[in-house]
Amino acid sequence: MNIGHMLVVIDPTSENKQPDLDRAEKLASHFPRARITLFLCDYNAALDGGIMFDTRGLEQARESLLGHHEERLEKLARPLRQAGHSVDVLAVWGKRLDRHILRAVQDLKPDLVLKTTHHHNPLKRLLLTNTDWQLIRHCEVPLWLVKRSEAPLDNICASVDPLHEADKPAVLDLKLIASARSLSESVKGRMHLVHCFNPLPRTMAFDASIVVDYDSYADDVRKRHAEAFDQLADKNDVAETSRHLLSGYPEEAIPEFVEKQGINLLIMGAVSRSRLESALIGHTAERLLDDCPCDVLIVKPEGFVDPSKPSE
Repeated sequence: MNIGHMLVVIDPTSENKQPDLDRAEKLASHFPRARITLFLCDYNAALDGGIMFDTRGLEQARESLLGHHEERLEKLARPLRQAGHSVDVLAVWGKRLDRHILRAVQDLKPDLVLKTTHHHNPLKRLLLTNTDWQLIRHCEVPLWLVKRSEAPLDNICASVDPLHEADKPAVLDLKLIASARSLSESVKGRMHLVHCFNPLPRTMAFDASIVVDYDSYADDVRKRHAEAFDQLADKNDVAETSRHLLSGYPEEAIPEFVEKQGINLLIMGAVSRSRLESALIGHTAERLLDDCPCDVLIVKPEGFVDPSKPSE
């Protein structure tokens, strides 16, 4: 995975901690030639008069606010520049954060977008926001969602689907493995490969042949997935000690595996279905991403085009 330019989304509501910037700084130590753009988008309804009621005073107030944010971005950029990194700053005014991030991606063409997931106090946990989900669906470049910026990147895992039951093209699995291997080599970490399958639960088995010999059915399913997983791993020279075949509901089994194995980054694929249906990553991935206790890197297939963009 070649990282030549990182777009880091700065949270205007946080005066101190910017976990995604911390992660970007650590990545920059491994990719010293990478350029960094600190991007901030802010909106205040009190400063938005709309088309009919906008005034020069409101416009000046917005300009003043953006000027303040630019000063703040310059302050954040200073230590990175002193360390020898090339850093640009960009502050914009806008109501839809996801759309402005996607516009910046189109204009600046970064290799990677980093964004912090937000802490939801009522639930006391890190959950993905609507902006996160919109970026997962539409961002054309890899999207790094930062949850634990303090964790070292010593265990990186790619989640694959060798039987493509989640409607994920085979070539995307190869890209996920290549990304995991490249990153693990760059940061001198260990690469893992995981695949999770779930046989039809006994309580949902209505076919007579399955009901009579459920254990044999479950064993056949396991063997089929194990063979496909091993074939994929063999073709990509993944060590047997780094292969992890899980049985159970992925939204439960994978987060538990991540916690037990000390995985710092889980790399997952995002699937583009059609322009009308938008870009979805599959119900399984959507259920497990919130519960995954580590950073998550979302990777799209080659040639992915944001389905929300106007057709040319």
